[in-house]
Amino acid sequence: MALENCLQLSTVSTTARACVFQSFSAKEKINLPTCRGLKTPTVSLSASSSFFSHSLAHRHRGSRIVCKAKEAIDEVQVVTDASWNNQVIGSESPVLVEFWAPWCGPCRMIAPVIEELAKEYAGKVACFKLNTDDCPNIATQYGIRSIPTVLFFKNGEKKESVIGAVPKSTLTATLDKYVDV
Repeated sequence: MALENCLQLSTVSTTARACVFQSFSAKEKINLPTCRGLKTPTVSLSASSSFFSHSLAHRHRGSRIVCKAKEAIDEVQVVTDASWNNQVIGSESPVLVEFWAPWCGPCRMIAPVIEELAKEYAGKVACFKLNTDDCPNIATQYGIRSIPTVLFFKNGEKKESVIGAVPKSTLTATLDKYVDV
């Protein structure tokens, strides 16, 4: 399911003067022929879209298909004081951040739920966890007084918080408010 939301096919062409990167909409149907081994220098693509057909007509020798699916993160990543601004505040997608500590029992209870959400919302939501013992400044900045606390960010702004080891349905309902459908 996650791959349906994050797959991006592109052609990358190089010429003597520049590198051309063309991206195609995920809604366009792309027919990929079967390759006959590594000796085939290029792969031809076809689609019904006039933009797609026109752009392929002008592709350069050495084009290749680039799959962006590996860029979709389907796991909870660790965020720190140093990476907070880039990963959370600077994120283009909505962000879920779990504030936790290793000694916290309820934090260990909610961790598998956060991991499930990261897989289910891969490509739509970035999921992070911040150890409050290692990064107390961020926790203080956002007024975290008890853990686990889950904060939701969109466009770099804190939108909502959920405190305690809550059911998955509570977190899903909150996430759905901020995910663009």
